[in-house]
Amino acid sequence: MQTLIDFDRAPVFAIPTVHPVGGRTVREGMLIEGPQGWGEFSPPPTGDALLRWLTAATEPGTVGWPDPVRGRVPVAVTVPEVDAALAREIAVGSGCGTACVAVGAGPLADDVERVAAVRDGLGPGAAVRCDAKGRWDVDSAVAAVAALESAAGGLEFVAQPCATLDELAQVRRRVDVPIAAGESIRNAEEPMGLRLSGVVDLAVLATGPLGGARRALRVAEACGVPCVVGSTLETSIGLTAGLALAGALPELPYAAELGTRGLLAGDLVADSRSLVAVDGYLPVAPMPPAPQPGQLERFAVTDPDRVRWWRARLQAAIRGSDVR
Repeated sequence: MQTLIDFDRAPVFAIPTVHPVGGRTVREGMLIEGPQGWGEFSPPPTGDALLRWLTAATEPGTVGWPDPVRGRVPVAVTVPEVDAALAREIAVGSGCGTACVAVGAGPLADDVERVAAVRDGLGPGAAVRCDAKGRWDVDSAVAAVAALESAAGGLEFVAQPCATLDELAQVRRRVDVPIAAGESIRNAEEPMGLRLSGVVDLAVLATGPLGGARRALRVAEACGVPCVVGSTLETSIGLTAGLALAGALPELPYAAELGTRGLLAGDLVADSRSLVAVDGYLPVAPMPPAPQPGQLERFAVTDPDRVRWWRARLQAAIRGSDVR
């Protein structure tokens, strides 16, 4: 891998978020150029499994993605932890027929208002789902799911209401709303070894923490439940990997959670290549778009200490180790 890619020249970027997303106000990462194109290396600041993120970043520029079975995919807009009025505005403005609403970071009453506002904006025919990022205990999750389902007039599913698979299974037995695993899969030591049938109803898969589209497809084949494609707030270069996975899944029963471009204050590609959903869909591309030099310059990290931190993180991934 090191003979094919010049890691020392990988640019480091930082793009502010339009609204705080999971407590973050900026999205940082690196772009990796391989012989066939670009990939995105953007693990979270405290994340593990750096080698998986690097594998995902080098996949499009080396081995490429699995062959697609569809040319476009339906996408869900992500609604972050904002007030109800803004949540409604984000959902309606997206043009998507599905919304994934962030919950669990604050009072349940705020979550209920946010979900109700999204439902009001999208109408009764839209699909509304929630993502709690593992923030509740079992009893709190059961109560919250009931309140959110009532506010939404029906939920498609709730992702990761609790932290562990055992807790998710307990919640699933006590509620009627389908329960999905997300972080429990991403953070697993061996995601390909997970067997989720009877534990959860579906799996949310993201390419970065799972090692790319090909590896995520293998997780989907092995886990035993229907799959949803998720995002980790990538730029359009990173989002194309999620689209490759969504395009290659044999069945795609749920809209992919790839409607996140509007959460960032900019992008690294030309406006014409930026992945903004049209009529609720995004196209599956054979390879990522190349970064635009002007955008790379605009969002370049210039703090030498921060650049060194990212280069150390990349080197740790190359060695197959981890740094904090």
